[in-house]
Amino acid sequence: MSDNGSRPKPEELILYEKDPRTKIATITFNRPEFLNAPTSAARLRYADLLRAATVDNDVKVVVIRGVGDNLGSGADLPEFMEGNDNTDLRLAELRLEDEGVGEVSYPPKGSFRHGATISAWYANVLAGNRPLQELKKISIVEAKGYCYGWHFYQCADADLVISSDDALFGHPSFRYYGWGPRMWTWVQMMGLRKFQEMVFTGRPFTAAEMYDCNFLNKVVTRDQLEAEVDKYARACARNRPVDTVFQQKVFFEVYKQHQGEYMGSLLSAWLETMGPQMRDDVDGRRGELSKEMMDAGVNNAVKGNDDRFPPEWRLSRSGREKPATD
Repeated sequence: MSDNGSRPKPEELILYEKDPRTKIATITFNRPEFLNAPTSAARLRYADLLRAATVDNDVKVVVIRGVGDNLGSGADLPEFMEGNDNTDLRLAELRLEDEGVGEVSYPPKGSFRHGATISAWYANVLAGNRPLQELKKISIVEAKGYCYGWHFYQCADADLVISSDDALFGHPSFRYYGWGPRMWTWVQMMGLRKFQEMVFTGRPFTAAEMYDCNFLNKVVTRDQLEAEVDKYARACARNRPVDTVFQQKVFFEVYKQHQGEYMGSLLSAWLETMGPQMRDDVDGRRGELSKEMMDAGVNNAVKGNDDRFPPEWRLSRSGREKPATD
């Protein structure tokens, strides 16, 4: 178990295997009972695995998938909120807990740096939000079910995305907060007009819609998904040598940095830090996430918010099957 005794170890949440014969490695998100939500430690492991895959001569292609019905619905938000009061969690996520740097005092509540420090860290590839941007091997995401939040980041950052036809893409943050760390990349991948629709309405997009805006490479039925991903992975692994793949990835990375990918991450981090200054339209209260929301639980709060929208625009699959309410 983790240090707080309630969450699995990162090695249990992020599985890794490789086949030196085919040069295909597989990263699997393994927390289906929590929609594959990674802890902060699991995201760090994910970043380390991808950094190792860049170096590993036995790897040319990395396939990323989730156990169960979903790729995933985002990071462990309750754990993140715990970090607001438990600075040990923050220091561990910043890789400062056991680095031999001596005692580190995290910026206090009320300071700009209290939120800005962790938000800025998420732009760092070692934090586990955008490690695919620096991976010098070919990445393929197997998208299915919910592809929300942090898992949506991975879809946008991957080289190829093969999706089941029942997948939903988006970020619940557009409903309860308004920002996401990878927004710059989503604009580039989806196109300005469509991404603005996602942000302003807060609605998820279907696999068919994401294919139409060139976000996905292929959409298949759920029963065909694994075989289709395997077909793409084997084709990529057989095509050109590892040296050539490394060169190709450098080319695409330079292109994306010319388009401002990393700058966009820094900008999003700064804007996220401004969240506590935003005021509610009804009661004028400030704060990124209300106490009522956290008391109700994030899942219940998101579901309650869902009822305010047309069924076909709801985030939850169960909610999309219910009639609209006033």
